[in-house]
Amino acid sequence: MLENYGTFGRRIRSAVLGGGASLQFYMIPANLLINKANYVSTGVWAKKALKEAKFVGNVNVIASSEDKNFNYIPQNIAVEQDADYIHFTTNNTIYGTEFKENQVPNAGKVPLISDMSSDLFALKRDFSKYSLIYAGAQKNIGPAGVTLVVIKKSLLENSRKELPSMINYQTHINDDSMFNTPPAFPIYVVGRTFKWIMKQGGLEVIEENNYKKANVLYDYMDANNDFYKPTVTSKDDRSLMNVTFNLNSPELEAKFIEEAKKRYNMTNLKGHRSVGGVRASIYNACPIEWVEALVKFMEEFKAENK
Repeated sequence: MLENYGTFGRRIRSAVLGGGASLQFYMIPANLLINKANYVSTGVWAKKALKEAKFVGNVNVIASSEDKNFNYIPQNIAVEQDADYIHFTTNNTIYGTEFKENQVPNAGKVPLISDMSSDLFALKRDFSKYSLIYAGAQKNIGPAGVTLVVIKKSLLENSRKELPSMINYQTHINDDSMFNTPPAFPIYVVGRTFKWIMKQGGLEVIEENNYKKANVLYDYMDANNDFYKPTVTSKDDRSLMNVTFNLNSPELEAKFIEEAKKRYNMTNLKGHRSVGGVRASIYNACPIEWVEALVKFMEEFKAENK
């Protein structure tokens, strides 16, 4: 996946770990937070990463979208150039926002670290600008139980050396991700998924398909926003993976979700319990035909309930 980025592939070390992205929330500061770190707060998972970092050391929140219930991506983020690293989350599954590559903070000389759990390998990115990428597998990569971590060697040079073995990145790198018994079958599935991505035509084709799918939904809602209201109004900030929207009342939303299940066996459309509403998750494995079927149902439901 990274072979198109020149010498980058020779300057990184990778590890396959357990514990999901949630363990990385602590492992990253445990290894890398010496003086202070910068964090961008754009949703639940970003806040959880921030919480764990505060157990380790000094953390500054340099940008946040919490003032508007995380329904936008902060712009013009100023990174403190004396920070050990800056951390942000690319896609916010609950609120339906996503950093596109042109919105990524300009970190300067500060190591850029990103949680890409829900959109890694869903769109093209310039991976060479990142010093550490991590992702829980269970969205676009494979089954839960595998966590992918990619680290630039230069970042490890300044990491803490005296750490418990299991949370020390160098431990897992030295033992080729087999310091403890790895989850063999999930790793096998990840390998098959990578082959599937390449067979589709790589990230260029995957990204094109994901834009097509998302636009089918967003374009329909924008044309019918008297009935279906996207929670993210800025088109640039909208997630390709998690399309979140509201109807005119919670009761109508509950009816929409129930009817979708009853008529077409469309499940898991209920929004996260913390925000309500409706959420359509359209990860890589979701074909465009399913999205088109959802829009067809949305048209039927509007005609019956407007």
